[in-house]
Amino acid sequence: MTNDGDRTEAQTGYVALVTGASRGVGRGVALGLLSAGFRVYGTGRSIDRADLPREVRRVRCDHLSDEETASVFDVIRSECSSLDLVVNCAWGGYEKMVEGGAFTWTVPFWEQPMHRWSGMMDAGVRAAFVCSAHAARMMTTRHQGLIVNISFWAAQRHLGNTIYGIAKAATDKMTSDMAVELKPFGIPVIALYPGLVRTEAVLAAAESGAFDLSTSESPEFIGRVINALFRDPNLMSRTGQVLVAAAVAKELGVLDIDGSSPPVLTLADI
Repeated sequence: MTNDGDRTEAQTGYVALVTGASRGVGRGVALGLLSAGFRVYGTGRSIDRADLPREVRRVRCDHLSDEETASVFDVIRSECSSLDLVVNCAWGGYEKMVEGGAFTWTVPFWEQPMHRWSGMMDAGVRAAFVCSAHAARMMTTRHQGLIVNISFWAAQRHLGNTIYGIAKAATDKMTSDMAVELKPFGIPVIALYPGLVRTEAVLAAAESGAFDLSTSESPEFIGRVINALFRDPNLMSRTGQVLVAAAVAKELGVLDIDGSSPPVLTLADI
């Protein structure tokens, strides 16, 4: 992959599924992988209205529905017969952060609205589990593939919301245990932490001074990092690990779309 241009490279023959590709990190991952030559399938409840190139194969899916999730894999199987990469980005945790005029994200756990559990654990962790199970059934027959679960530092430190921490910790543990069971098939599973990503919501909040974007990452940057991991000949040595996207980028020589090298954040920086 080239880091100094936005052109789409020749198709590689590799097939990728990105869940939650309608917006945010998921959309960026889809764009990054498309640029790297993957045949990209993107899912989401509003995927039909997403700002994505026509080359992204859109499959509308509410990942709260196991039937709709299964149908996504039926489509991929019928059109491609194989699947090389799954990136689990689907996440409902940031919806309805303001209710009745009140910002409820940071209220104590005993005052949290219960829909937030469903948004993070069901639409997030469970959705990733179900998609990974379907993907494993396709990948294990070929002894080839990669599963990436988007996670974050909330797994290791309280970041304003108890459910958030539970969901991300569960994602990291799910990753490590899936890696154990898929290792005999040569299929790595990775948990990947982004930095401050310039998603639509972050950009809107930055206008009011909520974020300093000087060290931020484009959404496409995560897709570039995943592409580099996919092509890393030593990838299997990383299976089950939590990786920081910016650290992987520096190691593998990946730059952001503007040619910058985002700083590597640590737990102390969060």
